[in-house]
Amino acid sequence: MAFIFSGDDVCQATIPTPIPTPYWVAFSSSSANLIGIALDESGLPIDKEWLGVLSGNQLNTSDRQFSNPIATVYSGHQFGVWAGQLGDGRAILLGDIADQELQLKGAGITRFSRMGDGRAVLRSSIREFLCSEAMHALGIPTTRALSIVGSDLPVRRESLETAAVCARLAPSFLRIGHFEHFASLDDVERLKEFADYLIQYHYPDSQNADVPYLSLFQEICSRNARLVAHWQAVGFCHGVLNSDNISVLGLTMDYGPFGFLNQFQIDHICNHSDQGGRYAYHRQPQIMHWNMACLASAMIPLLTDQSDETLSQDQLRSALEQFPVIYAQTWQSLFRKKLGFTTSHEGDIALIEKLLQAMHDSKVDFTNFFRSLGNLKIDETISQNPLRNEFIDRDSIDQWFGEYVERLKMESSPDLSRQQAMNQVNPKYILRNHLAQTAIENAQDKDFSEVTKLLKILSKPFEEQPEYESYSLAPPPNAQAVEVSCSS
Repeated sequence: MAFIFSGDDVCQATIPTPIPTPYWVAFSSSSANLIGIALDESGLPIDKEWLGVLSGNQLNTSDRQFSNPIATVYSGHQFGVWAGQLGDGRAILLGDIADQELQLKGAGITRFSRMGDGRAVLRSSIREFLCSEAMHALGIPTTRALSIVGSDLPVRRESLETAAVCARLAPSFLRIGHFEHFASLDDVERLKEFADYLIQYHYPDSQNADVPYLSLFQEICSRNARLVAHWQAVGFCHGVLNSDNISVLGLTMDYGPFGFLNQFQIDHICNHSDQGGRYAYHRQPQIMHWNMACLASAMIPLLTDQSDETLSQDQLRSALEQFPVIYAQTWQSLFRKKLGFTTSHEGDIALIEKLLQAMHDSKVDFTNFFRSLGNLKIDETISQNPLRNEFIDRDSIDQWFGEYVERLKMESSPDLSRQQAMNQVNPKYILRNHLAQTAIENAQDKDFSEVTKLLKILSKPFEEQPEYESYSLAPPPNAQAVEVSCSS
């Protein structure tokens, strides 16, 4: 499926640039199982040729040939400004394997690298690898990570670092930017090609809709509305929600300066380069909605072909208006589950919002608070609840806990069953920046054990894992503000 498109205006044949003396840094057995790679007892491919393929040094394993690697063109809006032509500047699509596209990130210069070197560094590759697999384990739609291959090849960023190649998997890496690119060129034929491909392979229900392209847009909107609601529910900040970083399959993709919330701040900015806070935590739903508007604009020519332009714009506008509705419904449902509610009652949203405001005011740890909330006993007095000590305004939070307990009594659920249900939606383990930083620093000294350990822990985020209790703790004060920028 990766090569359904032809022509240099869409994709450019691109051979990866080899790296010297490649070595394994990390490998995901879960992703390997997804595409049928057999592993040995150490968790690495039995076929040793995979190291060469996943480093970009060769195009064949013992039984597989990747004969047509490509880089694709796209355009997009970056920080709200039209950036024109962009493209896979450091990503090369090797081909298809078991209904997944296999892509190498950091495998060398492509036609679309512009002034870049086409490389990724060990630091950013570790972050993307771990977060991709962590998000999958959290049940959040995402591209997957298969491996990291390292090399001592020097790469210049803010400082001199070493190169790495991260292998990624997805049913498709198509993004809004692909539609925007050909819309900007008034190339309706290519727009149709992309839309028809998506309908055929990924949105088959749209084929029988009254207006298939409108249905396709509605489905893409719906998936991304639900996606960003899931981000908010686990405290995930993407960092760079440019339109060229948004998947048309509703997947989390292009991990860069991301971050999970530690102390809850509604306006938290995880990207040090985002000085205006465009992509702050609380703005993510609004920005995703804005990106859907960019897609709607790009798809107007498709609907105009099926009806008059005014009608097609009205249809897309109406569909776009459903985004905040779907987002709100999903967000409310997720936060009800986080609080242990199985039913919907008037006043729930006000109760949730009151809690989040109190958490913001007191900078309460987002993940640990919700995880610990499941331990609450309905018959305990409020003064016995240790969570109240996390808040500055005790009287206010005591009032909230009183209202919360009364709401729980409406559920008629035993404490134990409610705790079990809450622990299935409130993770204990997330990829905190300070944990990733420790793994990165060790890896830079050729010790990859912490990357492997984190992958193991994050693959079971809802389990107690008492032997790794320290990995669930909030960062110490000196590690609260690990800064991450777009170069990550």
